[in-house]
Amino acid sequence: MRKSTVKRKTYETEINVELDVDGSGKTDIDTGIGFLNHMLMLFGFHGGFDLKIKCTGDLDVDSHHTAEDIGIALGEAFKIALGDKKGIERYGFMFLPMDESLARVAVDLSGRPTLVYNVQFGRNMLGNMAVEDFKEFFKGFVNNSFSTLHIEVLYGENDHHKIEAVFKGFGRALKTASRITSENCMSTKGAL
Repeated sequence: MRKSTVKRKTYETEINVELDVDGSGKTDIDTGIGFLNHMLMLFGFHGGFDLKIKCTGDLDVDSHHTAEDIGIALGEAFKIALGDKKGIERYGFMFLPMDESLARVAVDLSGRPTLVYNVQFGRNMLGNMAVEDFKEFFKGFVNNSFSTLHIEVLYGENDHHKIEAVFKGFGRALKTASRITSENCMSTKGAL
C-alpha cells in the first residue's frame, strides 16, 4: 500500500495532503487558487493518483507561499509513499500535446533533487496564480521528493495550454517512473 499523509503548518500556510500512488485518479483539491486546483486535478487524474489536498494560505499576500508549500508537501508525500523505491521503473517521460502546445517532461526518482525548467509565458498571471510560482511548486516538489525533473515547453501560444500540457505530462511521467516493474532496485548502486 503506497500511501501517505503529510501535514505541514507554517506561519504562511497550513496544508494536508493524502496520496495513494496506486489509486485511480480520484482527486479532491482545495488550494484556495482555482487555477492551481485545476492543474493538480489534471496531474492526479493523468497520473492515476488518488490525491486530496487542502491548503489554507496567505493568499492576501500572493500565490507564492501556497504554490511552493504545496510542492513541498506533495514531494514529501511521494517520498514517503514510495519508501525504499525497490522495484520501481525509476524513469518516466512524456511528450504531451495540448492543442497547439507541446510539453516534454522527464523524471528520475533518483534520490538527487534537480529541476531543469524551461517554460516561457506571455503573461504574468493565470487566474489568481502568478506564472512564476509554477516553478516554485516544482522546486518544492523535487527538493522534497528527492527526484530529478526536467520540464520544457517546446512550443505553444496559449499560456493555459502550455502549463496544462506540463501538469498532464508530469502526471503521466511520474506514473511511469513510480510503477513497480521488478523486484530489483533500478540502480547499479543498489539503492535509490
